[in-house]
Amino acid sequence: MQTKAKKLSSLLGKEFEKLLKGQPDPRISRLAIDSRRVVPGSLFFALSGLKSDGNSFVDEAISRGAVAVISSQARRFRSAKVAYLTVDNPRLVLAAVSRAFYDHPDKDLSLVGITGTNGKTTVAYLVKQILANLGQRYGCLGTVGYDLVRRTVPSFRTTPESHDLCGLLSQMRDFECRGAVMEVSSHGIDQFRVSGLGFEVGAFLNLTRDHLDYHQDMESYYAVKRRFFNGESGPLPKVAVVNIDDPYGKRLVSEIPEQVAILTFGETEGAAFRASEIELSSEGSEFRFTTPLGDFAVKTSLVGDYNVSNTLAALTICSGLGLNIENCIEDLDSFPGIPGRMQKVEAGQAATVLVDYAHTEDALQNALSMLQGVTVGKLRVVFGCGGNRDRGKRPAMTKVANTLADEAWATSDNPRNEQVEDIFADMKEGLVDPERVHFVPDRRRAIELALEASHAGDCLLIAGKGHESFQEYGETVVPFDDRKVAIELIENMRLGGRG
Repeated sequence: MQTKAKKLSSLLGKEFEKLLKGQPDPRISRLAIDSRRVVPGSLFFALSGLKSDGNSFVDEAISRGAVAVISSQARRFRSAKVAYLTVDNPRLVLAAVSRAFYDHPDKDLSLVGITGTNGKTTVAYLVKQILANLGQRYGCLGTVGYDLVRRTVPSFRTTPESHDLCGLLSQMRDFECRGAVMEVSSHGIDQFRVSGLGFEVGAFLNLTRDHLDYHQDMESYYAVKRRFFNGESGPLPKVAVVNIDDPYGKRLVSEIPEQVAILTFGETEGAAFRASEIELSSEGSEFRFTTPLGDFAVKTSLVGDYNVSNTLAALTICSGLGLNIENCIEDLDSFPGIPGRMQKVEAGQAATVLVDYAHTEDALQNALSMLQGVTVGKLRVVFGCGGNRDRGKRPAMTKVANTLADEAWATSDNPRNEQVEDIFADMKEGLVDPERVHFVPDRRRAIELALEASHAGDCLLIAGKGHESFQEYGETVVPFDDRKVAIELIENMRLGGRG
């Protein structure tokens, strides 16, 4: 897709156009935040990041052909060809310029934004699947990948940077999509990636401990999520879908402006869209679904109480889009599931082996609690904690694994720039019964040991990476897919006469 070059003044709009006074007004053919991706005709945004500062690469960007630079740092710069603009918040300007550069794609698409600590991917996939079953063409952007309907590209961020996001939305528009279902991360909100976009529906799922290395505390984490619903990040969503089983969701309902229509869901009495008479099994879930338009029987192939909540969220979102609930329910029991979300590994082994993305205390607790109820034999888990992230959740995750699983293997999970042994030291503070937790630095070896210990009737959960196909060591990314590794190890065990 080739975007037509536009004058810088037309992209800035009236709010920032005055900054061009006395400076060149070049034609912009590309937006870039990485100097290595600059080509002649680019507008380069010098953004300050956690790892590097884009202001250090301004000269490189210009040498590669940037014709304009936007930065928060003033510098003496005069050129007959290059415009240099100093603004208070380059990310906010990037969001506004991106929408203008791609001709405001959100105005032509119905946008659904889903935020929350856990469940975003499942709910997004469910909503997209329901819409597809009803013949409605919606793209889907999130952790697992970017589905543009006519093509799918790998995901590089849960919520892309605003220029990439608007570019993807523009492609969906070109592909004649009616709308897009998006996962909206707290980073995406805080860094203005979704700023200015108009959402038909915004959904809040839950808030549990995660990303506190970035947000510092839960109140700050919640305050960022709230911005998506109270107009601080752009236009108010027309409809807010909120889980009132979650204490932060209950609070959010009272803090959303009155002009936003609010649809609540949950198992809580008083929820507009409510699940009751829930029956869980290893094959899926069934429940009574009470709505303002009547009661319905719902059957889904997704396993676990938390997936009842995810299903409720998806159906409530669809109601917020004006769809007929009865039609939305019809094919839920045939939903194929999501890569890396309670995904079964089938390689002829006797035990049940599952791979899941659970990488927070709450997600791991939900996963193991659910599996306890459907496992006949022993429940085992392989898990880890990421490096250069919130250290406080490490002992909490270990306590959950040690308490709910019969046996656990703690191992590496994207150690990044930390030593695995240092991560283990934090994790060991959460031990309840040290005899039942094995610390194995090599993730492949940990999975192998757990598989060797698992027999018919047992269940092994390999948690933390889910759909991811890599491990991060320092600045290096190494291929590693829990699903493929598990299959390979099982096949090796069978060849060796084990399993």
